[in-house]
Amino acid sequence: MRNGEITAEPKEVYAVSTIFSEYLKGGSLLQIAKLMESEKIRYTAESEKWNKNMVKRIIENEKYLGNDKYPQIINENIFKQANEKQVRKAAALNLICDDLKEIRRITYCAECGGKLFRKTNGKGREYWNCSNQGCFKFEYRLTDQMINGAVLTALNSAIANPSLIECESEISAYSPTSDILRQQNEISRMTDSPQVDFEKVKAEIFRLAEIKYERCTYSDKPQKTAKLISLLKNHNQLNTLDIGLFKACVSRVWISRYCTVEVELINGVKIKNT
Repeated sequence: MRNGEITAEPKEVYAVSTIFSEYLKGGSLLQIAKLMESEKIRYTAESEKWNKNMVKRIIENEKYLGNDKYPQIINENIFKQANEKQVRKAAALNLICDDLKEIRRITYCAECGGKLFRKTNGKGREYWNCSNQGCFKFEYRLTDQMINGAVLTALNSAIANPSLIECESEISAYSPTSDILRQQNEISRMTDSPQVDFEKVKAEIFRLAEIKYERCTYSDKPQKTAKLISLLKNHNQLNTLDIGLFKACVSRVWISRYCTVEVELINGVKIKNT
């Protein structure tokens, strides 16, 4: 207190002003915390230890704008800029997490078919590996950026070269087997008999229809290929992953123990990124 008015400690003014200034210059919360420690500035009277949550609380604390009990240290414009930046960074982080959840949901091990898991090591760095303990462990540390980049490259390859997504498949197909041919011959023999057992012939005809139906196949790959072409035709090259396009086009992401990535499209075509 000076002349009857509450005043801030010079060290506190310096610390708070520096925190806001460094944050708006692009410094991370952790970098600013380390700066405070290096300058021996105390967060509390008992400790010189700082962490990013402490820095975050100072940036969010409206008392530094001044009130009846506390003098103003930070002007309103700087306070507003810093907090708006913090909100933007938090929103961007949430978007990245949502994208990773979508990728992880359909990412599998190319060696055993098991799901992949994502964890962080003791240094806070992420890595991916197969969840099957009996499977091979990955040869390299696989990161979010590597997977995201491989998926992005695969989609851009499909956009640039539509022939990559073409798949040779008919909507329906039928090929008679030896059992079908025998059944047809048996029905012909029965109907050529002088005394035709119509009930028995009818039963055999129904049986023939069942066998033929079992041999009929249906594939929706042509429709899915047409959908892919429609989605990707004349599409601009992607600079960042479009998660909506990813969900519409990709059914699986396969990763081998050597960290090669294959992106399987909804029509079954795989695009490898080595």
